Amino acid sequence: MASPRTITIVALSVALGLFFVFMGTIKLTPRLSRDAYNEMKRAYKSYVRALPMLKKMGVSSILLRKSIGALEVACGIVMTLVPGRPKDVANFLLLLLVLAVLFFHQLVGDPLKRYAHALVFGILLTCRLLIARQPEEQPPEKKILSVNGDEQPLIHEAAPEKGKMKVS
Repeated sequence: MASPRTITIVALSVALGLFFVFMGTIKLTPRLSRDAYNEMKRAYKSYVRALPMLKKMGVSSILLRKSIGALEVACGIVMTLVPGRPKDVANFLLLLLVLAVLFFHQLVGDPLKRYAHALVFGILLTCRLLIARQPEEQPPEKKILSVNGDEQPLIHEAAPEKGKMKVS
C-alpha cells in the first residue's frame, strides 16, 4: 500500500501539472478561452513596458508570453506524467517562474486579486517540493536475539517504557 507521503506527492504533482498545462495553453492559443488569451496578451505587454531592459535585450511581449507558456506546458506535462527526478526539476522551474510572475505583477502594480492564484500555486509548488525532498521514513528494524543458536525476536527495546525507570 502506498504511504500517505507518496499519495500526497502524486496528487499534488497531477493537480499542479494539469493546472500549469492549462495556464500555459491559454498563454499560447485562444482556443480554450479567447477572453483569457486576450487578457494574457494585454498583461504581458504591460510587463515588457514596465521593464525596458527586456526591450533592449530584444524580448517582445509575444516572445515573453510564448516562452513562459511553453515552459509551463512542458513542466506541467513532466509534473503530470514523468516519474522521479525530472518531476522535481520541473517543480523547481515552475516555482522560479511563479516568482518571476509575482515580480511582474508587483512591478505593474496589479491588485492582489489579479495574482492571488500565483501566490497559492507558488505555495503548493513549495509544499510539493519540500515533501518530495524529505527522506522516506524507514520502518523500524526488528531486533533479533540469538539464544543457543536459535534466533528469537527481541521483546524489550533498549529504551525504557513510558512511566518505567531503567535500573542497571
